[in-house]
Amino acid sequence: MDAVRTSTLRQVTNQLQQLGVRVGGVLLVHTSFRAVGPMDEGPRGLLKALRLAVGAAGTIVMPTMTDGESLFSPEATPPVGMGITADLFWRSPGVLRSGHPTGSFAAQGPLARVVCAPQPLCPPHGLDSPPGRVLALGGQVLLLGVGHSESTILHVAEALADVPYRVSYPCKVEMNGCETIIDIPEIDHCCRCFARVDDWLRERSLQSEGVVGNAHARLISATEAMQEVLRRMQEDQLAFLCAPTMGCSECDRARASIPAGWNPGNSVHRQQI
Repeated sequence: MDAVRTSTLRQVTNQLQQLGVRVGGVLLVHTSFRAVGPMDEGPRGLLKALRLAVGAAGTIVMPTMTDGESLFSPEATPPVGMGITADLFWRSPGVLRSGHPTGSFAAQGPLARVVCAPQPLCPPHGLDSPPGRVLALGGQVLLLGVGHSESTILHVAEALADVPYRVSYPCKVEMNGCETIIDIPEIDHCCRCFARVDDWLRERSLQSEGVVGNAHARLISATEAMQEVLRRMQEDQLAFLCAPTMGCSECDRARASIPAGWNPGNSVHRQQI
């Protein structure tokens, strides 16, 4: 078995640029440092490489989502399950964080305030949300050591396609100076079928792939990927739900939320992007 190599800052920066990361662009990053590393300076080195790849004029965005079990503070509430790189990123100087109580994102760069502007509670990942704004700004999505199952831009696609399923989760918020619990409807399921997007994008040569550090990396244009995904969802609006025969409790719950009388032939929402 080959030894895992330690990557240098220069190597990772060059690999990101060779993959197609745009200087001056908006870059939504989902990453697993465990897959990328080891590299010089660890996760801090990866953040430095991302900054060098997009340049001073670029804006980096990462998810910092929480579980809603405690009252959310953008400055203090740690992310849940987002990985060490995102956890380090939101705490870094000059990074802004959006205020959604469960679906927050952090951003750093000239367009950070645009990305992190206030948003509606529902849907957390709609067009008027940080990943939706990455789309509107013509940004790119980098999946670094993770697959499309971790890609929040695909929830934006579901919102644009007006999928019929919504699952509500309790969330602690402050209203009129008091803590209270509200239910926030989300477009939610197990997300395993997001992996289908690999084949969709590869068929149209819309996905750049390569190695960054020790990780497999995917880079897509948010706009191009969105157009292709919405085209596919016109054919099957439930494409991202596991089949009922698979015994997936999360997708079964999403299916159970579909209103009675829903007609798949008439419900796809064709919105300009």
